Amino acid sequence: MTNKSGKKTNLSKSVIIAVAAVVIIVVAVGAKIIGKTNDSGSDKDQLRAEKVIDGDIHIPVGDITETAKFFPAEINGTKLEVLAVKAPDGSIRTAFNTCQVCYSSGKGYYVQEGDVLVCQNCGNRFSMDQVEIVKGGCNPVPITDEYKTVNDNDKSITIKKDYLSEATVIFQNWK
Repeated sequence: MTNKSGKKTNLSKSVIIAVAAVVIIVVAVGAKIIGKTNDSGSDKDQLRAEKVIDGDIHIPVGDITETAKFFPAEINGTKLEVLAVKAPDGSIRTAFNTCQVCYSSGKGYYVQEGDVLVCQNCGNRFSMDQVEIVKGGCNPVPITDEYKTVNDNDKSITIKKDYLSEATVIFQNWK
């Protein structure tokens, strides 16, 4: 291509480079947005609920299946997460998404692989029927009946901000 003065220009080459740069940026930003599920770095295929900021977590029971669903929250500036899953017996189980042993590492959170939860720090595999039941050891920190309210009217489980606030200490290093 030539310009008015007869000099050859690299306009088409410049346009191609500019378009390629824009495409690369759009793809990179899009991949980052799609791949980002929460600040914990959990697997992008995990199910996430809307984030709660300085409030109670409300878990709609009808949304809970055998695939763990994660409920991120930020309480007084500390990010944390609750997981809920339907156990093989049909009961809804809840726990903090951090390991009772590995929480201080910042990587002691769980990702579901098949029908188990896997600690991202030590690799311990934890079956869904043990969530909320097993206490102590390398497993999700249980949220037992005394710390949650089951509302039969709207079919939800509520975990109060006060209890979430107490739990922020186990999420101080969470990544």
